[in-house]
Amino acid sequence: MSAPQPNKIPVQQIDLDATKHRVHPRFVTGFYQNIRVISMYFFLALFLLLPWLRYDGRQAIWFDVPSQHYYIFGMTFLTQDFYFIAIFAIIAAFTLFMVTVYAGRVWCGYACPQTIWTHLYQHVEKWVIGDRNKRIKFDKSPMGPQKIFKRALIYFIWFIFSLITATTFVSYVSGTEFIYQSWQTIGFIPFPDWPTWIWVSVFIFTFATYANAGYMREQMCIQICPYGRFQSVMFDKDTLIVSYDYDRGEPRGPRKKGTHPDDLGDCIECQMCVQVCPTGIDIRDGLQVACIQCAACVDACNEIMDKVGYPRGLIRYTTERQLAEKEDTKVISKRFFAYLALLLVLCGGLIFALTDRVPLEIDIRRDRNQLSSLNQQGMIENSYVVKLTNKTQDEHTYKITLAPEDGLSLQLRFNDVPLAPGESFDMPVSIYGDPEVVEPGQTPVTLNVESEDGKYKVSKDNIFTTQGQL
Repeated sequence: MSAPQPNKIPVQQIDLDATKHRVHPRFVTGFYQNIRVISMYFFLALFLLLPWLRYDGRQAIWFDVPSQHYYIFGMTFLTQDFYFIAIFAIIAAFTLFMVTVYAGRVWCGYACPQTIWTHLYQHVEKWVIGDRNKRIKFDKSPMGPQKIFKRALIYFIWFIFSLITATTFVSYVSGTEFIYQSWQTIGFIPFPDWPTWIWVSVFIFTFATYANAGYMREQMCIQICPYGRFQSVMFDKDTLIVSYDYDRGEPRGPRKKGTHPDDLGDCIECQMCVQVCPTGIDIRDGLQVACIQCAACVDACNEIMDKVGYPRGLIRYTTERQLAEKEDTKVISKRFFAYLALLLVLCGGLIFALTDRVPLEIDIRRDRNQLSSLNQQGMIENSYVVKLTNKTQDEHTYKITLAPEDGLSLQLRFNDVPLAPGESFDMPVSIYGDPEVVEPGQTPVTLNVESEDGKYKVSKDNIFTTQGQL
């Protein structure tokens, strides 16, 4: 590779050939890999355990799509509350942008599901076959009984992991009680008694997990994921990236242990940074789309530097300003501060909306066929449909009243409206007006809804009109 331009970290345009051979990374230990393993398997455990958490006698996180009720730790959301999901998605996106501006692709290396499951599936190969060299030799060996057995064992373990992943994912929607306790006996064999949509969902997610983690692997990051494509737009000179110190390492070459030839840099051409890379790149070729910044090359290089007696940091987390321009990194850049300020505003707005949210909703719809009419008693009648929605986790009984207004009275079909958790009910109501008291035109009216225990109360305004009488 030619020398980099002054004040620039070299950027390598890698070959995006999707037919390249499977990558068998060497597993390395070290400071960053310890953090990475803890981070990845923490999120994996969180994903697997969250559906089993209970809150108020119900699954704590349950997206009950068939009934269009979504439960999150005591809060019930309906389809009309979907804007909360949109706000949360925006916050997550801007959080990712802010982290990327500051620390590069740490999401890819430490928390991305593709990285987590790929790492897990590669460990299965290590358990069954052995380390990197044995796996490479195994791939090249002729097919035989031992190879067939080991491949079958690997595929079976992959399938079990994929099935567990799929059923866990579906349990967020169907509920753990239903998906794991619905069984029937076919002959003498117990079999899940699931509706068609669960079978289809489990099959799709099992296949997707198996294909992505077992076969696609690094190709998902290189060929499909758009994150690596727009990372260069988000990086600046103060973004932390995994980089090779070109000035210190070149020219590279082997040497005897304990020696340092004057005509060579610190890189001893051991290839360890390439062997441990989960995407199979050479970090010494410069910043690349395929680099997920897992820092495996950093730990591997530091281990080699310790063995040969050279200073650590030939490959390290650094910034372009520090490595290429030899200047101090600006900890807080303008873009980072802008993202942080925007995130604080969005998070503050979401918290306020959630805390101010009353778990009781009322909607009033007028009779569109006729604005008002005269009944047999000579009273002006306006008809409405009041929709009540109980968004709490408990059953409540609600009462509807009309705010006092001269000449107006409310007639209800039911005095009490009992609603189960998440239940909605449309109740026709009528407001009568005395034509001798109510002024012609439109009169503002307010309907109040209050729970029997007085815990929840909401109001909704509408109008009473004298127009359109028969």
